[in-house]
Amino acid sequence: MPARIVKAARSWLGTPYHDQASVKGVGCDCLGLIRGVWREVVGPEPMPVPPYSRDWGEAGPREVLAEAARAAMVEIDVSDARTGDVILFRMRADAIAKHAGILTPGSRGARSHRSGRPHRFIHAYERTGVIEEVLTEPWHRRIAFAFRFPVPDTHTT
Repeated sequence: MPARIVKAARSWLGTPYHDQASVKGVGCDCLGLIRGVWREVVGPEPMPVPPYSRDWGEAGPREVLAEAARAAMVEIDVSDARTGDVILFRMRADAIAKHAGILTPGSRGARSHRSGRPHRFIHAYERTGVIEEVLTEPWHRRIAFAFRFPVPDTHTT
């Protein structure tokens, strides 16, 4: 399944950034990217996403994004995150997690110096749209949570 997740995420590369959107090739934010990959790999979205402001993660103590991910995905230890897993970032040390990406395999030899795990990720960023980039040490330090997509139920009729 990780290969399907990465393939789906890479199909979003180049999609422009657009708040609250989740339309491949048209626009998405980081949550919209995760939602789009979910629809492609798992199926219909498990819950509606309420409208949110651009600064939603700047106030309040609740880990809103992590709580929503817990309701739909399998939470894993950050150190166990691997290709295809969703990682959530704190953009400031004193803030809640408000950014998300999907881990991808690096090029040959491109491994994290600490864990040996893939160290690239795909995310939607305001100035760049959906990109795949190296999970540099500054990004790595910001990881607050990790989640695994659930295995789709292929036995339903």
